[in-house]
Amino acid sequence: MGSPITTVYSRIKRLEDSGVIRGYKPVLDAARLGRPTTAFILASITYRTPGVEETLDQRLIAQEVARFPEVQEVHIITGDWDLLIKVKGRDVADIGRFVVDKLRTVRGIEKTLTCMVFDTAKETLDLPL
Repeated sequence: MGSPITTVYSRIKRLEDSGVIRGYKPVLDAARLGRPTTAFILASITYRTPGVEETLDQRLIAQEVARFPEVQEVHIITGDWDLLIKVKGRDVADIGRFVVDKLRTVRGIEKTLTCMVFDTAKETLDLPL
C-alpha cells in the first residue's frame, strides 16, 4: 500500500504487455443470475467409433463440450477419466438435462460421472503475484 500511482500503473502495464494479465471481466454471481447449482462431471472418451477407421481427437471433443453455454470449464485430465467439466445450472434437474440431452450426445463421450456440489468454500480465479 502507499505506492505511487505511476508505479502501480507501470506494473500493471508490464503484466498486460507480458501476457500475465490477459483481460478484465466482471465477476458474476451465478445464483443471482438463476444458476445456483454447480456440478463437476467426469467424462470418459472412446477414441474409436465402430465402423470408422479414423480415431477421435480428445482435444476436439473437449472444444466441442466447451461450446455449451452451461459449461464454465473443461480440463483434459489424467487417470481413469479423460475430461473434467464444470457446469452451472438452475437445479439438479437442469444439470441432468444437460448431461443426458447435450453432453452424452457428443460423439466420443462414452460415459459420465456427475458430482453435485453441496457447498463451495472457495471459488476464485485469483493467482498470487
